[in-house]
Amino acid sequence: MPRPLADRIRPQSFDEVVGQAHLVGESGVLRRMCAQKHFTNMIFFGPPGTGKTTVAEIIAREAGMNLHRLNATTATLADIKAVIADTESVFAQSGTMLYLDEIQYFNKKQQQSLLEYIEDGRITLIAATTENPYMYVYSAILSRSAIFEFRPLSQSDIAAALRRALDYLCESTGQNKSAPDEIIDYIAACGAGDARRAINLLENAFFASGDTLELDIIEAMTPKVIGNFDRAGNVHYDLLSALQKSIRGSDPDAAIFYLAKILEGGDLLGACRRLQVISCEDIGLAYPAATQIVRACVESARELGMPEASIPLAYATILLATAPKSNSAYLAYAAAAADVAAGKGQGVPDHMRPTHRFQNYKYPHDFPGHYVEQQYLPDDLVGKKYYTFGENKVEQAAAEYWNRIKSKK
Repeated sequence: MPRPLADRIRPQSFDEVVGQAHLVGESGVLRRMCAQKHFTNMIFFGPPGTGKTTVAEIIAREAGMNLHRLNATTATLADIKAVIADTESVFAQSGTMLYLDEIQYFNKKQQQSLLEYIEDGRITLIAATTENPYMYVYSAILSRSAIFEFRPLSQSDIAAALRRALDYLCESTGQNKSAPDEIIDYIAACGAGDARRAINLLENAFFASGDTLELDIIEAMTPKVIGNFDRAGNVHYDLLSALQKSIRGSDPDAAIFYLAKILEGGDLLGACRRLQVISCEDIGLAYPAATQIVRACVESARELGMPEASIPLAYATILLATAPKSNSAYLAYAAAAADVAAGKGQGVPDHMRPTHRFQNYKYPHDFPGHYVEQQYLPDDLVGKKYYTFGENKVEQAAAEYWNRIKSKK
């Protein structure tokens, strides 16, 4: 069985790598390090199909090291021991480099087993992950490694790789097939930042099409939902964060786009939870009814299920994005929680405690305007301000009312 096409046309030098100019371009940091013969332990993180394995192999060639490749989804401690044993062989005189893919699947003990050998230089480690390394990689390894982010490839980057793949297929099969620019661009877009996915699609289309790659065939091979959405990974949280930031920034177009990405990726519950948080955190007291409206939309969406659930959630998203904003309640709680964490306010005033039968407590409803001045905060926090009225119409109206009431002491 032939190797995957993406593997057969894998770039052999930094000049052939598409994308990642910040790492391997003319002024890329990894390229500069290799030029200076500085080869350190590294962690590559980023979406699949963005060149992590390719760059690791090029670095190993630049270093002249004996390269071992392991995938943490299947590798065991025995595999690691075999790599360690190789460091003593004649073939490892120039050094041993271990490329460990999907390192997040190694448990702490497995990761710790590498420490001694990367510490004394017997192994140079390049670990790759699609997850946030600060959450999944053992801190001792992080502290001994340089961390590099691989970014999703642009459509033009992937198109360049597809042209190279098409030329390779024509040469290796003896066929002379073509693909118009619009077909290449369409396949590149279907890759959604993942060159491997796009190349696989091109290969299948090549053998299913005639002399020219055909759009209808490619569309039949393309899923309706395109992207690297993963409800258990970083992309999931990135999209939810982007949804909230777009609503907070009052951009309904961006907000509805990210909602569509989340829902079409299958995360109805995640969208429902996040919209309820946004209604309180970012709209808050500027439009108090928003929380009730969003709650009703969420309940409707959960009852309907997809695809109809998108309708009430789209309504809620646009409402929140175009509503006035206030985070005053959120900030007030954060400030109060900070004082709690600092150990302040341990003693509740006596007149507020039921054990003292509320002695000297003044019942506000017995006074004009249902207000009377008295101490509510603990003694060490008297005068502390946690809440500041927002500048929106609703909160300013409340501020005006209470200033008027409280001035009638």
